Amino acid sequence: MVVTLHSMISFPVSSRRSVSLALTALMPLIAAFAGCSGSGDAVSGGPIVGAAAGSGGTPAAGQTAAADGGNGAAAAGTTATTGAAGTTTTKPPGAAGSTSSAAGASGAAGAGAAAGAPAATGGAPANPTAGAGGIAGAAGLTATPMAGSGGSQPPALTDADTLIPHASWDCGMPAGIPGPGSGELAFEATLTLGEVYDLGDTQFGKRLLIEVKGGTLKGPEIEATFMDRGLDWQLTLPNGAVEVEQVNILQTSDGTNIYFRNCGTAAGPGDVRIVPDIEAPTSSRYAWLNTTKLAGTRTFDAATKKLTMRVFKLAAQSAGGAMLKVEEPMGLPDQTWECKKPMGRQAGVVYTESVGIDGGSVSVGASKRGSRNIVPITGGTTEGRIEGGVLSGGADFQLSAGGEFILDARYTLKTKEGELIIVRNCGPIGALVPVFEAKASGPYGWVNANTWLSSDPGIGPGVVNLTIYETN
Repeated sequence: MVVTLHSMISFPVSSRRSVSLALTALMPLIAAFAGCSGSGDAVSGGPIVGAAAGSGGTPAAGQTAAADGGNGAAAAGTTATTGAAGTTTTKPPGAAGSTSSAAGASGAAGAGAAAGAPAATGGAPANPTAGAGGIAGAAGLTATPMAGSGGSQPPALTDADTLIPHASWDCGMPAGIPGPGSGELAFEATLTLGEVYDLGDTQFGKRLLIEVKGGTLKGPEIEATFMDRGLDWQLTLPNGAVEVEQVNILQTSDGTNIYFRNCGTAAGPGDVRIVPDIEAPTSSRYAWLNTTKLAGTRTFDAATKKLTMRVFKLAAQSAGGAMLKVEEPMGLPDQTWECKKPMGRQAGVVYTESVGIDGGSVSVGASKRGSRNIVPITGGTTEGRIEGGVLSGGADFQLSAGGEFILDARYTLKTKEGELIIVRNCGPIGALVPVFEAKASGPYGWVNANTWLSSDPGIGPGVVNLTIYETN
């Protein structure tokens, strides 16, 4: 019989995602523009503040909270002090059959928690019945209580631990992102940052938009610099979990161009695991980046504008280590890694764009997905329901593959009111679909409905012209 220690952590938000820790065996013609070199309010404070526990609450001895998806009592001593100080709350049920903090597929002790587990001092013993699909807990194990003021963060990951990402943002490793462990170092990177824009709460969560102005990447088999106009998007969900994406261009010491896209996630502030998705020319000495399984860590400090990455070639993971699962709050739409599929037909015009592309292009050439060409964005203007400009930065990451010409333009609009709108206009020619992200409570929160279609690009002298439509 495998015995697990199940620790539940509650965050002070109305919709919360649970994090479960179980001790068990380990187990992509136009422009992705983005950028934020234009003026705007930069973040000058500290890092994103994740969800914290209720202010000032100290759990009474012996209080317990019901675990996600479970039907019985929580693990002894487990408390949730979110909301009013000292108030014990019950977390929402997890999806049936999911590996929630309570029970289920992974076999963690669920409803009824650890058999014989002693409650916090002064409390009654926990219900010894195992949760549905779970395993009865071992006597004597005690769950970790939640702090009152300030709150506890999810347990820190060690190199031996595995992070299980949410299915909507799995970074290509749905079974888990391993720690570096004994893996071989592939490279380390230090990025030079520009503005750090805080968009506030969008439809997806709390969004930071980070300009990448340059940087260095060094490893045993590669030395490169990051080009200007890179973008990094950091999303903090209401429960404190984090999702990260970055797009950039590397130029190696021998002049080879490489497309660098990065996916990351974390169960809470800190401990961000990343999985680089790199496209290098297949004919180059860096072709190993196309096929090597890579993962690492990302550290970002908004106060000091410091962003670093350490990436490893993954080795076979030995048995042991903990597993930390990322779960999403209910009621929020998922951001997507792939292009959105078109729905409906073009109706009324929303606005038009004239996007600057007078900075030339950067060719990666034949790589693992096809032939990649990158067109940096240098600015632009918008007219219509969105009136303003396009920030210099970002690019259109164009791909020719299988007879299709696919655009993936990543860029940022700055309206006449100073509001920022993140744009991804993506898809094959004839089926471009834009996805917008703006402050939900701001004057352009309506774009977050994302029921829009895009024209194909029209090319002018140094610009690309696009029209964004409503759908019917």
